[in-house]
Amino acid sequence: MSAPAPERSIELEIGGMTCASCASRIEKKLNRIDGVTATVNYATEKAKVSFPESVTTDDLIAKVVDTGYTAAVHRTEPVKSADTEDDSAPGATRQLRHRLLVTLALAVPVVAMAMIPALQFTNWQWLSLTLTAPIVVWGGAQFHRAAWVNAKHGAATMDTLISLGTLAAFGWSVYALFFGDAGMAGMKHPFSLAISRGDSSSALYFEVAATLITAILAGRYFETRSKEKAGSALRALLELGAKDVAVLRDGVETRIPVVELRVGEEFLVRPGEKIATDGVVVKGNSALDMSMLTGESVPVEVGPGDAVVGATVNAGGLLTVRATRVGADTQLAQMAALVEEAQNGKAPVQRLADQVAGIFVPIVIGISVAALGFWLGTGASVSTAFGAAVAVLIIACPCALGLATPTALLVGTGRGAQLGILIKGPQVLESTRRIDTVVLDKTGTVTTGKMTLAEAIPATNVDPDELLAIAAAVEHGSEHPVAKAVVKGAVDRGLDTEQVEQFVGHGGKGVQGLVGERAVVIGRTELLEDWSIALPEVLADAKIRAEQAGKTAIVVAWDGVARGVLVIADAVKPTSAQAISEMRVLGLTPVLLTGDNAATARTVADQVGIDQVIAEVLPSDKLDVVKQLQAQGKVVAMVGDGVNDAAALAQADLGLAMGTGTDVAIQAADLTLVRDDLRSVPTAIKLSRATLRTIKGNLFWAFGYNVAAIPLAAAGLLNPMLAGAAMALSSVFVVSNSLRLRRFRG
Repeated sequence: MSAPAPERSIELEIGGMTCASCASRIEKKLNRIDGVTATVNYATEKAKVSFPESVTTDDLIAKVVDTGYTAAVHRTEPVKSADTEDDSAPGATRQLRHRLLVTLALAVPVVAMAMIPALQFTNWQWLSLTLTAPIVVWGGAQFHRAAWVNAKHGAATMDTLISLGTLAAFGWSVYALFFGDAGMAGMKHPFSLAISRGDSSSALYFEVAATLITAILAGRYFETRSKEKAGSALRALLELGAKDVAVLRDGVETRIPVVELRVGEEFLVRPGEKIATDGVVVKGNSALDMSMLTGESVPVEVGPGDAVVGATVNAGGLLTVRATRVGADTQLAQMAALVEEAQNGKAPVQRLADQVAGIFVPIVIGISVAALGFWLGTGASVSTAFGAAVAVLIIACPCALGLATPTALLVGTGRGAQLGILIKGPQVLESTRRIDTVVLDKTGTVTTGKMTLAEAIPATNVDPDELLAIAAAVEHGSEHPVAKAVVKGAVDRGLDTEQVEQFVGHGGKGVQGLVGERAVVIGRTELLEDWSIALPEVLADAKIRAEQAGKTAIVVAWDGVARGVLVIADAVKPTSAQAISEMRVLGLTPVLLTGDNAATARTVADQVGIDQVIAEVLPSDKLDVVKQLQAQGKVVAMVGDGVNDAAALAQADLGLAMGTGTDVAIQAADLTLVRDDLRSVPTAIKLSRATLRTIKGNLFWAFGYNVAAIPLAAAGLLNPMLAGAAMALSSVFVVSNSLRLRRFRG
């Protein structure tokens, strides 16, 4: 059996789309090519295409062009500075705003004269023609152009409805002016908001054409604005990066653009400057301000050997950093890519909307023709029949349907990025609705993942500060994680430490040295026994209690006498308990999963309020734990940060990776939590659920609106101008409803 042909993926930028029906049509055409799988997103104007070796990029572009649109390969550009950033999107918005303002200025007097008989001076109808003509021809040019292109390819889209509706209203009015009674001097055109049938050979519909085009342009403008605002999170992420860097080449400092920096090169970072890219500190010590990237307000101390992340700010001394990742491989670029990927994806609910929009237009045209024929067949006047047909075309424009899902996804994922929650794909939204169990990896997720001084227990008549200061003085000479925890504990308490002399390390047992006149020994009981130092009962009991709780306990002695016990532990994050409480409020059951012993796991679980604990699990068994929970009927979310969590994250119904974790974990997860804070988990689930609710609310309004209004229009009970206004309000409602997500606080 031959192996399947390898697939390639590409992203195309699509031009010329004006509605969800366009996206549906392009997607259908691309998917008809053998081996091609494509999704087209109207909101982002991009297509994600997977295709076999037998298909070329030119084939894909040619198919899109043949369908009546333009296509080009999407290029990932380097991060630009504010003064060179492409402003095509804001330019398009300004152009659309200009067109809207002009048509609005022309439409207002047209509508006013049609609605207010007192303004209908002699020959007012000819002024209406003069003002409406540029609205229909210039203001509606994009709709007519798109309708013509679609017609040439045997297709009908929402633009077809708009073009037919406005041209029909305008054409009938011109006919009535030149060949009917509407052109007579002194003609009056009474206006009524009543839902009733009208019959007048002198009826004018200039205000319908003017209002419809102006309303559609307004909807397009607000849609473009919402897309622009939602994309601002992505632009903000990219703008965090440094623009240039002082690289060291052959020992000479040279300032170059960041895009020219290569992996392995060393560069300088002065106080106040941004780290140019991800790397490792080679020389120097400093504190990094991570707030822009992670939201953490407390600077992080770094020194030789510590990893640093691009876009963070050097708040202290001079650092020499060796670049380990550049360009698209950096954490910042990956975060931006996740945001863009989320906004390019498609949720199942959006596919439903696109499918409906694809078949909706020809059905509506059929209903419009049927309404026209029915009323003519029943002996009604031409104007009555025409009014019903035009009203159907106008009321059915699926603007709201096309906007319902894309705007909510864009705003929701953009807001998520601002909150440090990166949604990998919109299908994630569906998963969050069903989650009932959250599996939490202990180390690095619920706890800090770092050894921390938990307690200093002095012997009788020993000052605890003195105990810690002397221990820290000796531990300064060691690189062991326990030693670092002791030193940090002393620093955090503001203790001054003396210089250690004659430092000696005993691998695996402890350390010794001279601090002033004191001969100090620190370590396990075995090391103290070598020095014939006995442990008092009080300290022995304290040591046993600590070890039973899964913590590390070391003994400090000097001058031949045990002076105290230092307890070291992987500290629980201060926000973990609150996060667990918030999960319970959401109806979620938290489960603690760890490879540590049961005593340690139980201690941590009790501190944060978790009832169910699964301990002593090998890394390779985490996947099986998730499968077992799923076999029990649970819908499982997995939260982790390590390489050994990757398989479980991928297996879970919803995978959430801590942003401070490994790249493998982040790639395997559905959601990435930038902040090293477990409270991001309930916030992410609440945001996802809020976005999904917004999408469903939008779709309900769009579908319900059309289902209710089309029969009224076909029955001749809906004035075409009222139909246009109602249709525009429907689109404004959908966009406004989606924009509410920008105020989401969690």
